[in-house]
Amino acid sequence: MSYDQMLSPLLEGRSSSAWASSSQLGLGGDAVTRQILKCTRWQLEETTDFVTCPYHYYCDSSYPGDYPSAVGGLVAAFAAYCFVAALAFTVLDLVRSGAAGVRGIKRKYLVPSGPFLLPLVLLALAKGQRVNAVFPLAQLGPALLLLLQASALAFRNEADGDIRYAVLEASTVSGVLHASLYLDAVVLPYYTGLEALRWSRFSGECASCLCRMEPLVVGGTAMRYRGLSKTALAIIFALCSRMVCRIYGEERLSAWTRSALEGVGWVFVAADAVYLVGWVSAEGGAVGVAAYGMVAGLVFLCVFGKVYRFLAWAESRQSQWKSSLCCHSSNV
Repeated sequence: MSYDQMLSPLLEGRSSSAWASSSQLGLGGDAVTRQILKCTRWQLEETTDFVTCPYHYYCDSSYPGDYPSAVGGLVAAFAAYCFVAALAFTVLDLVRSGAAGVRGIKRKYLVPSGPFLLPLVLLALAKGQRVNAVFPLAQLGPALLLLLQASALAFRNEADGDIRYAVLEASTVSGVLHASLYLDAVVLPYYTGLEALRWSRFSGECASCLCRMEPLVVGGTAMRYRGLSKTALAIIFALCSRMVCRIYGEERLSAWTRSALEGVGWVFVAADAVYLVGWVSAEGGAVGVAAYGMVAGLVFLCVFGKVYRFLAWAESRQSQWKSSLCCHSSNV
């Protein structure tokens, strides 16, 4: 599938845009579209036409080309496995609390945030700019990051000693941070180029030279989602609080602080999931709606499990409090 066919639902109605001009050029226009969508460095040139071309940009970076479709198929299969594994352990946690693994294999080796799969997630996102077939990470990468963030919050690392646990938790924190940065390196150039194609016109001075009436904003103005955001920071703080509670003990203040930080993290993850589902629904594309819809369903299932366990804990504490009151009154 060419870039023009892939982007036609997003740029529908922009008959005077740069995309409309590039689509009329056939294969040459597809190469120009690819260069603009993958551009990582835009240069602003001085212009004397302040009326029709107050801002003149051109792409000052090269793109080595897309990976074969087989690579995209592997990434799609890996993302599907991560989703199924996270969903399975979420359901197991709801059915029987504290499911530690399957058939002797520890859970940490099977979930996306574990020490085995986390490097593969980072590898996929680090090379994501060139993965544009089957599972284009420029469009579907945020779903993979949401899956990683939900897995990091939902499934705690298990380790025998405090040092091993600290190493595992620190690696998860580092993984979430790097995954956010890698995703931004994929998504921001794509949406910057999309903004350029939507609201610019070719000046004709070079293949990627564009005339704009407004400055070009990194990441565009339509898409507000970012990988490195308050969501990633909230998850990092929650994971660090877990580490502190595990090493120094769960006093009541520390436990309540950890629970509060985890709750804030879940709120931000759920908000990102809802925003992304709404975004892809408005922009069109059945594959994107299905992918983000399934991840959003998983996030809300995790949130439901956390709320259910909290209510069960509160009910048990209330019954213990009532029984202690009854015993005290009978003794009096």
